[in-house]
Amino acid sequence: MGKGEELTTTKYLIHAQINANGIVEKPDVVGAVFGQTEGLLSNDLDLRELQRTGRIGRIQVNIQSNSGRAKGEIVIPSSLDRVETAILAASLETINRVGPCEAEIQTTHVEDVRAVKREQVVNRAKEIYKKMVESVGPTSMRMIEEVREAMRVHEISEYGEDRLPAGPSIHTSDAIIVVEGRSDVLNLLKYGIKNTVAVEGVSVPKSIGELSKKRTTTAFVDGDRGGELILKELLQIGDVDYITRAPKGKEVEDLEKDEVLVALRDKVPTAQFLATSNILNDNNNGKKENGKRNDRNNRKQRFNRREEKPPVEEPAVEDDEVSLMKDMLREFEGTGSGAILDEALNMTKEVEVENIYEEIKNIDGTADTVIFDGVISQRLVDVASQKGIKKLVAFKSVNIVKKPHDVKIITID
Repeated sequence: MGKGEELTTTKYLIHAQINANGIVEKPDVVGAVFGQTEGLLSNDLDLRELQRTGRIGRIQVNIQSNSGRAKGEIVIPSSLDRVETAILAASLETINRVGPCEAEIQTTHVEDVRAVKREQVVNRAKEIYKKMVESVGPTSMRMIEEVREAMRVHEISEYGEDRLPAGPSIHTSDAIIVVEGRSDVLNLLKYGIKNTVAVEGVSVPKSIGELSKKRTTTAFVDGDRGGELILKELLQIGDVDYITRAPKGKEVEDLEKDEVLVALRDKVPTAQFLATSNILNDNNNGKKENGKRNDRNNRKQRFNRREEKPPVEEPAVEDDEVSLMKDMLREFEGTGSGAILDEALNMTKEVEVENIYEEIKNIDGTADTVIFDGVISQRLVDVASQKGIKKLVAFKSVNIVKKPHDVKIITID
């Protein structure tokens, strides 16, 4: 059998170590392998027949002699299956003589040639991909960015007489996020946040002030002086419930997904923010803020919000979080499928609704949210609690008698 043919059919390489009490040559070793294994196994595993039919390759021997002793390695290419190869490798250890000398052969390991080839393929693929990425010139990058921008622009809408840039959910969402400019809206839209509206300048439009009095409003501004000025103007004419800012020196339009989610998660009630900030440091502004705070309390009372509880951070997170979860859920409507998400809301696995219980039961990792086109039942809530799932998101829930404190249930209803 030719060398090229061996390379194409070999699945495994049997490696064995030989030690002989005397001087032996390669033909002696090959002869001992054939001779002393003959008749040991069934006819299907006879070495001569296997080599004749091409199921094992040419036996390779590398042996050296020193001080009256011989030591070396035997390599046998095999295209047999895993079990037959293992039996053949074990049979080599029954050989106790090579030529006139006593000898010992021990199989050291069996190498999976295909695994090595797969590793070579992966490494080569990485090199090829790296060259492909490096070969993308500035012109190509601009084209790619233009296409991405066009996709985001297609979703952007407008709000009010001033035609302010806004996300597509600004007209229907109960909670809104006020940002500085169009680029901020586009960046948040890229991460699935669709309930945004931009003030487009330091002078905040009256339409934003009116809208903030009707919705639960979060101000999300840049971490620079410009962000402070816009926030100050917004607090004077609008009714802002919560405030968050980009990291110091950064702009909202430049934030990555995890930075955006952390900022929205860490937002604080306006009263709490003002207590630790001197952004409004004169009496008039203080009076206006007190008036706005009273308006907010009245509005919350009309919506049956419990005044006896002081403002805490967790409900603030829930408003935007619930809105975002509902927007994501609508993308699964009618598909009969769902997804398992991590804490950064990245999809780790897509699942079928009919297998949702087993999928949750078999979760092994840092899953945070399960979102699916179906109904949340007590059985799903129980297994989600056991697996450390923090949020279950679906179109409705039924017969939830016992709700664990560590599982948040979000539905469209």
